[in-house]
Amino acid sequence: MESCPSIKNILLLDSEGKRVAVKYYTDDWATNAAKLAFEKSVFTKTQKTNARTEAEITMIDSYIVVYKFSHDLHFFVTGGDDENELILATVLQGFFDSVSLILRNNVDKRTALENLDLIFLCLDEIVERGIILETEAGAISEKVSSNSLDVTSLTEQTISQALATAREHFARSLLG
Repeated sequence: MESCPSIKNILLLDSEGKRVAVKYYTDDWATNAAKLAFEKSVFTKTQKTNARTEAEITMIDSYIVVYKFSHDLHFFVTGGDDENELILATVLQGFFDSVSLILRNNVDKRTALENLDLIFLCLDEIVERGIILETEAGAISEKVSSNSLDVTSLTEQTISQALATAREHFARSLLG
């Protein structure tokens, strides 16, 4: 019996291997120290490659890691050694493309950090508990943008208007 493809983690690291946004979906790395050690290992073993135009695939500690770089950001998707590389690459491309859409093609560390909440929403739309939910960037970015309040318009409103808008968004999210 075939099992459902699953993701072990999704990592977004900067050009020095430091965390920007990471999500782990399994207990394969039980402690934060183990997670940081894995991230360092992944970064060190991939930093000399040039995965800018297409995703690269490698094996690290018996995990399949698919990765791609853009400016000063490194995108990684990890699966077990029995996962299909094409499925992992599809998840990676969906994550990369949806982040590109959300950041309006300013895919760099500064812009990513300024929009970290949206990147985490993106991760939540793509994978939940290791199960792939969505890989189409347009659908992901649309869900993310519809779930986030427009902060610029809120600053132009009075406090009571902002609270009413927030209540309305919250009510819609409960019903929708």
